[in-house]
Amino acid sequence: MLALVDVNNFYASAEAVFDLSLRGKAIVILSNNDGCCIALSRQAKELGITRFSPYFKIKDICDKYGVVVKSSNYALYGDLSNKLMQVIGGFAQRQHVYSIDEAYLDMSDCMKLYPNLYEHGHQLRRTVWKQTRLPVCVGYAPTLTLSKVANHAAKKVQGFNGVAVLRNPEEWEPILAKMETSDIWGVGARLSKRLAEMQIHTALQLSKMDPKLAKRMFSIELERTVRELRGEPVKMWDSVRADKQQIFSTRSNGERITDPDSLHQALAMHASTVASKARKQDSLACHLIAFAASSPFDENPVCFRYSHQLIVPTNDTRLIVAAVTQGLPQLFHPGVRYHRSGVGLVELTPAKHAQYSLFDTDKSNPDLMKCMDMINARYGTGTLSIAAQGRDQKWAMRRDFLSKQFTTKWSDIPQIHCK
Repeated sequence: MLALVDVNNFYASAEAVFDLSLRGKAIVILSNNDGCCIALSRQAKELGITRFSPYFKIKDICDKYGVVVKSSNYALYGDLSNKLMQVIGGFAQRQHVYSIDEAYLDMSDCMKLYPNLYEHGHQLRRTVWKQTRLPVCVGYAPTLTLSKVANHAAKKVQGFNGVAVLRNPEEWEPILAKMETSDIWGVGARLSKRLAEMQIHTALQLSKMDPKLAKRMFSIELERTVRELRGEPVKMWDSVRADKQQIFSTRSNGERITDPDSLHQALAMHASTVASKARKQDSLACHLIAFAASSPFDENPVCFRYSHQLIVPTNDTRLIVAAVTQGLPQLFHPGVRYHRSGVGLVELTPAKHAQYSLFDTDKSNPDLMKCMDMINARYGTGTLSIAAQGRDQKWAMRRDFLSKQFTTKWSDIPQIHCK
């Protein structure tokens, strides 16, 4: 049996961990530059607010009903996620962290210790709440896909109360009958439309599909999904999260950029971000893409692009920033008010399988990059950075509703006053 532990409305719940006045209230979390809603609490959903709604469209609703609006506080979310995963990991010998708020547990070695999975799930929920004040739901099932279904039931189906155990078809088929195909992990909206043309509308109907037909008409991934919905474990943790083949960092600027130095700083920041992500998955980049653009709503919108072939594959921040700097003359044009910029690494290859040139020298410094990553991991992202990123970034993203960084910034640590 596998267990999927997932936090309810993670970003909104994280905001209420230290600010007790937010508990039970409608909360909306905004994206970079406070552009649109990317997360919301249950109470906000009940008001009709939906994800990815532009903030200017929901502002009147927020003001009318007293909805609490917050900018994305990634430092807080990341630190709470680390604590959460440490607590969850104590309930099984094998754990796989799938995302910032989701983790799988392999219960195969724990069944003698925890024969009652309902009791295990509720104990896990109580412990997580006691130590992190984050509400979680737990779903148990024999496959990764069905554990997602079980977690869905634990959250949204009445009677489960946060813990769902699906051991056999008699227990999971009634849940599948109430789920649309688009609710199934790995089945997107486009694929759901194609399945609907075959009169396959529910997850239960999808589970009854011939796996060979699913592979022939769609893909081997859908065949695996069908088999998993039948209780056949064919997906493994290693295949669940494959290394990315492309890594991009893009963002709207908090203020329009009109000078080359500021654009250089923004591009250097993006280059540092993608280089760090490439190192995290132990990949090297063979090609780099950078762009800078005005707003698509400007009278004459423009977008400039720069492409650079990295002769020696690398994930060294210094070399990637240097490559981006070479393209600055192609990206900056006087008179353009830049609204958005970004850098991408493509043609990624595993570091252990990299093909190097016979005559070109690799100038990467893995030890230096490892030291840099360790410092930033311990003291916070951006503690150590390339000088090209600058320090006074007037163009940096706007976060007018940012809450305190309670666990990662000395000045924001909560104070307790005893009388």
